[in-house]
Amino acid sequence: MKLAERLDLIKPSPTLAITAKAKAMKAEGIDVVGFGAGEPDFDTPEYIKQAAVDALAKGKTKYTDTPGIPELRDALTDFYKKTEGLDYKRSETIFSNGGKHSLYNIFMTLLSPGDEVIIPTPYWVSYPDMVLLAGGEPVFLKTQEKNGFLFSTDDLERLVTPRTKAIVINTPSNPSGAVYDEATLKGVCSVAIKRKIIVIWDEIYKDVYYGEGKLRSLPFYNPDVKPHTLIVSGLSKSFSMTGWRIGWTLGDAQIIEGMNTIQGQSTSNPVSFAQYGALAALKTGLTHLPAWVEEFRKRRNFLVKALNGVPGASCLNPMGAFYVFPNVSGWFGKKWKGGVIKDSYDVTAFLLEIARVAVVPGDPFGAPDNIRLSYALSMEEIEKGVDRIRRAVAELS
Repeated sequence: MKLAERLDLIKPSPTLAITAKAKAMKAEGIDVVGFGAGEPDFDTPEYIKQAAVDALAKGKTKYTDTPGIPELRDALTDFYKKTEGLDYKRSETIFSNGGKHSLYNIFMTLLSPGDEVIIPTPYWVSYPDMVLLAGGEPVFLKTQEKNGFLFSTDDLERLVTPRTKAIVINTPSNPSGAVYDEATLKGVCSVAIKRKIIVIWDEIYKDVYYGEGKLRSLPFYNPDVKPHTLIVSGLSKSFSMTGWRIGWTLGDAQIIEGMNTIQGQSTSNPVSFAQYGALAALKTGLTHLPAWVEEFRKRRNFLVKALNGVPGASCLNPMGAFYVFPNVSGWFGKKWKGGVIKDSYDVTAFLLEIARVAVVPGDPFGAPDNIRLSYALSMEEIEKGVDRIRRAVAELS
């Protein structure tokens, strides 16, 4: 049977694939240290789980409004008013089945064949494939590791054409943990306003930040960009609710209504009782997060220092999220029993087979010299994994 041609445009998620492979090896009794997972290792706060249990007990198991129950959408507007000083109406909100689903709905709503979406490198692996599935064309804004993966306003504006529909900004970044500075973000605002393009502002990691103060949503840097901004986030990372599949979008009511139409003919509403857990989360806020961030900070500090001590590797200090993104091009050309290491895919295979460590190749993120390691695992596992990497690299010839 010939399947749809659109499948030829996209690739399976490497992050999910490497996590699945590591889990399969563990199921066979192989001791693997998994640095692949993009989810916190902390449990969902108990009060959120209890809210969902209570909703189940009360029979909150039926269909809801496609964009979410009204009280949840209102809680979202209240949350952004309190935390960001931003005013949104209920009609400017929609809940979807995770942040990934939110992004997919956005691209399906915005893009017609040939429309261009600018994506800075390195990027989350799903952005380009989602654009392609929606009939658009990803245009990559190249950044350099030596510049902290930042770009300038001129870099961005040079890529804008009459076909440019949107730019995707993800900060802190998955995979690099890089945080765009204020000059970069003000530049994004100015280009979006001047050229009338949409900024798809993916702030799923915004609150996992190691700098001073806190990171802000894009309109903080220029309020005039708000009509041009779609804020995408969810509860996966900051509340450790990856499996709950609750994400949201805030933005222009016409775009939100288009997303509602797309969602109504695909998944309909997010899980009903999960919405009540989300309601409890938004009403309580991020009271638990400082302790989590401090633990992540300790792990980050250890891992960056340790990786910079491994011959042939160098690692920037990420300012957000829970990933490190070391450059391992110093291992290219080295030999092991599996052959010669030519790229980040070979590095992944080498570390999994020899060191029993699962990492994610940088190629699918648009960074062929790098690999991604999550530090959403215990310090004991991190120390064990780094020691294995050090010993495996020492055997390269």
